[in-house]
Amino acid sequence: MVIAMAEIFDGGITITLVLFFCCFLAGFIDSVAGGGGLIMVPSFILAGFPAQTALAQEKLVGTIGTMVAIRNYMKNKKIVWKIASYGIITAIIGAYVGAKLILFFDEELVGKIIVFLFPIGLILTILPKKQHTSGASMPSGKLALFIVLFVCFTAGFYDGFFGPGTGSLMIILFHYVVKFTLLEASATSKIFNFASNIGALIAFIIGGHVLLLKGIPMILGNILGNYIGSNMAIKQGDTFIKKTLVTSLSILFISLIYKYFFHDLALSIFK
Repeated sequence: MVIAMAEIFDGGITITLVLFFCCFLAGFIDSVAGGGGLIMVPSFILAGFPAQTALAQEKLVGTIGTMVAIRNYMKNKKIVWKIASYGIITAIIGAYVGAKLILFFDEELVGKIIVFLFPIGLILTILPKKQHTSGASMPSGKLALFIVLFVCFTAGFYDGFFGPGTGSLMIILFHYVVKFTLLEASATSKIFNFASNIGALIAFIIGGHVLLLKGIPMILGNILGNYIGSNMAIKQGDTFIKKTLVTSLSILFISLIYKYFFHDLALSIFK
């Protein structure tokens, strides 16, 4: 069952345009470096959506928008299908294991640990480095296969265990561990993002948390952002992707600091 629009949202054309722009920006960033949900979910909540509906809308909008980025990357032959084809399985297994394991840990502690680890990712991304060879010419053999499966499992595990910034994490892992170029890493990671989004979206639709009609302008904005972002990534290459990735990770880092260190303080101040 789909929730009726009037039950959730009556903000008029102004808020609709604001959400259109937010989804455009999210699609642009997500198509290049991942992390579009960091913009969409808070935007939907601020617009008055309940938390579950905000998450559901993010999956609806993000799933369709990602298809545009995938199409552009496929058209320009930037996706390394050898990796994507068998990496999906281990990514799904990793997500399942991560989701199960998180039940045994305190979420606040896990979040704080990740906050302290994130600057390492930022530093690695900013540091100058030699250009990696194409992922399509990766060395074959059991070791190479193990590395790829391990990276996909780790990214999936993070997605199930914590979630935010999974696309950015995939890009970093593919770039530094598997030795993809940033463009190949960004393109190939979209396949995994799309697969996980589909699974979550189905669950949200069954649960009745998806606003299909209200999602139309958001979807259009996200499609436009994905189209422009992926085209710019293809044309401008790794330098552009690195800058966008740093921006995406910085947004995530600030969001996590607020959530786990200052959220309760802010609530007490503004009561």
